[in-house]
Amino acid sequence: MADELRILYRDEHLVVVHKPAGLLVHRTALARGEREFLLQRLRDRLGQRVYPAHRLDRPTSGAMVFALSPEIAASLGEAFAGREVAKRYLAVVRGIGPATERLDYALREEDGSRPKAEMPAMEAVTDIRRLDSVELPVQVDRYPHSRYSLMEACPLTGRRHQIRRHLSRRGYPIIGDAKHGKGNHNRFFAEHLGTPRLLLAAVGVAFDHPASGQRLRVECAPDGAMTALLERFGWAGHLPRDGVRALAPGDTPWPAVATPPTDPLTTP
Repeated sequence: MADELRILYRDEHLVVVHKPAGLLVHRTALARGEREFLLQRLRDRLGQRVYPAHRLDRPTSGAMVFALSPEIAASLGEAFAGREVAKRYLAVVRGIGPATERLDYALREEDGSRPKAEMPAMEAVTDIRRLDSVELPVQVDRYPHSRYSLMEACPLTGRRHQIRRHLSRRGYPIIGDAKHGKGNHNRFFAEHLGTPRLLLAAVGVAFDHPASGQRLRVECAPDGAMTALLERFGWAGHLPRDGVRALAPGDTPWPAVATPPTDPLTTP
């Protein structure tokens, strides 16, 4: 992978790292022919066993939490399963997304174990907010101009491909999503804007430390290609930086947007 494995936070109990886009977390039945995995790279880097506390899709980049012992892994796993962990993502989508909205669409599992129609529908909730937007004087679809938005997505549940499926169902597919997106827009970004990948990044995670009980917020800057795109669109002000902060009781996990979203501006 071109992106270096960045360690965002580490102590004797756990470590939070930046997972590069395109890298599988661990070996699975779908990993035929793959020789490199995030778990392996991190284990070799630290010189000790590591235990993933949650999952990130292969094409998604961003912050991922690993425990350094089975006991801490169990505690973190319970926190993620119990919806005690706050997660924040940034996504570039087609169209002008809503200023703010809660997407509450039940989703069926997509693990391939049996036909999707036979899977039970499970509760899935995602809060979304438009941070910025842009209009390009380029005809990608049927219209002479093309509009895109930078969306914040905070999933309140943890279904497979939840953010991708929710935004697509709402009519704002994420750029680079081969399964739920739009091929012509994906190709435009790959061929002309240097981003041949899913433009979804896990940029923040907030949780109670399983040993100390202190609530931590770990922020993660997007990778180089996504950062360059946001800067090109004039969205640099929304880019998070790598960092860790201890939260006091009552603190909100994510900083407020400095300025509300405005009408899209055309860029050359």
